[in-house]
Amino acid sequence: MSLTFIPTVWAARLLSALDKELVYGQTNVSNRDYEGDIRLAGNTVKIASIGDVTIGDYEKDTPIGDPETLTDSDQTMAINQQKYFHFYVDSIDRAQSIVNVLDEAMRRSAWKLRDAADAYISGLMDAAVPGGNQIGSLVTPKEPTADDAYEYLVDLGVLLDESNTPLDGRFCVVPAWFHGLLLKDDRFINAGTLRSDRALANGAVGEAAGFTILKSNSVPNTAGEKYRIIAGHRIATTYAEQILDLQTYQPEQLFGDAIKGLHVYGAKVVRPSALACLIADKS
Repeated sequence: MSLTFIPTVWAARLLSALDKELVYGQTNVSNRDYEGDIRLAGNTVKIASIGDVTIGDYEKDTPIGDPETLTDSDQTMAINQQKYFHFYVDSIDRAQSIVNVLDEAMRRSAWKLRDAADAYISGLMDAAVPGGNQIGSLVTPKEPTADDAYEYLVDLGVLLDESNTPLDGRFCVVPAWFHGLLLKDDRFINAGTLRSDRALANGAVGEAAGFTILKSNSVPNTAGEKYRIIAGHRIATTYAEQILDLQTYQPEQLFGDAIKGLHVYGAKVVRPSALACLIADKS
């Protein structure tokens, strides 16, 4: 007897698991404004933008002239990432197991897909941060300590202020060691704990210096050094994903069930000025 399996239901469950585990790809960090329906890997999403409106001085009883023609431009987000999983459960293993093998295997698949998507999105964000919005460099990274880790968050906030990034909804994704430094600062301990009645975002560990602080092992780094701690607002990056196909079948020469699934996605930084980055080594 084959495993009970309804592809559309399982596809929804897998996407739900992905959403619960994503850090960089969650809606608090990357918006889903242009997701729509993704049918095939390689599809593109057109993102239109309108230029600034000129503000003029008005003089009483004086014509204001012809209306300004607004300029527009398109950006294209390609759905060009294609990841799959493919596993097999032997009938004997399934019969002897006291856990739901399928549930566990799907959960582990979601974790691995999450890691791949988060690494992809964080890499795009890292590459898009304007040079003027960076603190430290790959040549001379900063070395935060318990005494000044909070201060670096303040500095990131100032950079975002100067680029007119909205105040509400800012995030900063930090590695575990940087979070450990914050935990040694009373300013984070006293004001950084999220209210117990507030639903925590994926990876959220507190609030500090105007940011929701999220912890992730996907923070871009170079061999455990030169961590790119990215701060910003969800308006900067857009992300779209889809479980495009999910199938179960019985291999002809085996007793058991196999499952394969295809996850397609793409992301784009559409407002780089709403991102800032601290390049840092462990002190």
